[in-house]
Amino acid sequence: MDKVIIAPSILSADFSNMGSAVREIENAGADWVHADVMDGRFVPAITFGPKMIGDLRVFTKIPFDVHLMIEEPEKHIAAFADAGADYITFHAEASIHQHRLVQEIHNLGKKCGISIVPSTPVSLIDCMLQFVELVLIMTVNPGAGGQKIIMPCFEKIETLMRIRKERNLNFLISVDGGINEANAPLARNAGADILITGSAFFNAHDKKSFLETLRCTNCR
Repeated sequence: MDKVIIAPSILSADFSNMGSAVREIENAGADWVHADVMDGRFVPAITFGPKMIGDLRVFTKIPFDVHLMIEEPEKHIAAFADAGADYITFHAEASIHQHRLVQEIHNLGKKCGISIVPSTPVSLIDCMLQFVELVLIMTVNPGAGGQKIIMPCFEKIETLMRIRKERNLNFLISVDGGINEANAPLARNAGADILITGSAFFNAHDKKSFLETLRCTNCR
């Protein structure tokens, strides 16, 4: 890609003022809104459901990237599609019938992503890469914002980059967890197309400048 996509995660926003947080994301020049959905089962935390996505959808027209960190995602994708998700990403570890779930997401008119946690190898999703539009690599253990990045996870990005080129595939490579100004160049150089940032974005004094530093198209 010529331009790295920046997707701030509303997980790190003030939940009492989420509409303003979404506007802040767009006004800062971000490309997507990333929404981390947690159910208290797949990960310890509980965040929000499709109503939150629907309520926030009216605040911006930029794409909503909904990351389902939940068990039995097949039971909920229709609700998130109806709420206004543009991308729906599920975890390989939470779905037995992955291809069926991808088909269902596509049949709802949405783009599909598949994600793996730090302990899961790329080989687990090798057979799915030809069917999805996005692969999300978790670089922290899912469930909470503000964690330190697990550096060996960047090797998975490099592996996906190589597979994509060798097989002439076109999925986007997304990286989620601990992304900030210091490690964003490593993610870009490894081959990431999408940088998801949470607490680093919302804690930044100058959010536009922060996003420009993360994107840094001349650095890649």
